[in-house]
Amino acid sequence: MAQSAVDFLRLGGPVVWCIAGLSVIALAVVLERLFFAIRSWENPEPVERALCEVLYKGDPSASTALCKEKDTSIRRLFLAGVNHWQTDRESLQILLEGQIRRETYRWSKGLSVLSAIARIAPLLGLLGTVLGMVDIFQALPETDQAPMVALAGGIWKALLTTVAGLAVAVPAMLCHSVLSAKVDDVEETLARGADFLLREKMGKG
Repeated sequence: MAQSAVDFLRLGGPVVWCIAGLSVIALAVVLERLFFAIRSWENPEPVERALCEVLYKGDPSASTALCKEKDTSIRRLFLAGVNHWQTDRESLQILLEGQIRRETYRWSKGLSVLSAIARIAPLLGLLGTVLGMVDIFQALPETDQAPMVALAGGIWKALLTTVAGLAVAVPAMLCHSVLSAKVDDVEETLARGADFLLREKMGKG
C-alpha cells in the first residue's frame, strides 16, 4: 500500500505532490474543527434550566460559576450576559449579538481554507493532465513505439493528476458543507440562547 502511494506520487510528478500537500492541509483543518466542535458544543436546554433556577434565586456568583463550569459556546454566551446583567435590556441585547458574532467566527475558522482547497485541487489536477498531455505529444515523434501505444501509455499517467485532484476536492467539499451547516446550527442555537436571556431579563430585571 505504501509502495503504491509512492509510485502514485512519482508517476504524478510535482502537481500530485502539490495536491498531496493540499490534502494534508484539508485533513488538518477538518480534524482541528472536529476537536473544536467536541470541546465547544453543548446541549443548551439543561444549561438554560439550571441558569433559570439560579437567576430566579438572584445569586450572581452562582450564575457566574454555572457558566464557567465548561468552556462551551453557549456558556460563554450566557457568561457574557450574566456579567452584564445589571445593564438595560437594549445594551444587553447588543452585547449578546456581539458575542454571537464572535462565537460564529470561532466556529467558522478554517472553512475558507477548506473551500479554497475544494476549488483549487481539481484545477491543479486538470493543469497536471494538460501538462502531461503536452509532454506526451512533444515526445511522440521521438518514440520507437506505435503512436497509439505511446499515447495510451502516456495518457493514463497524465490523468493521474486529475484523479488526485478530484479525490481531494470531493471530500473537502463534503466536509466544508457539513461544517458550514454546523456553523448555521450553532448560530441559531446561540440566537435562541440570547432570546432566553432577554426574556429572563424582562421577567426579573
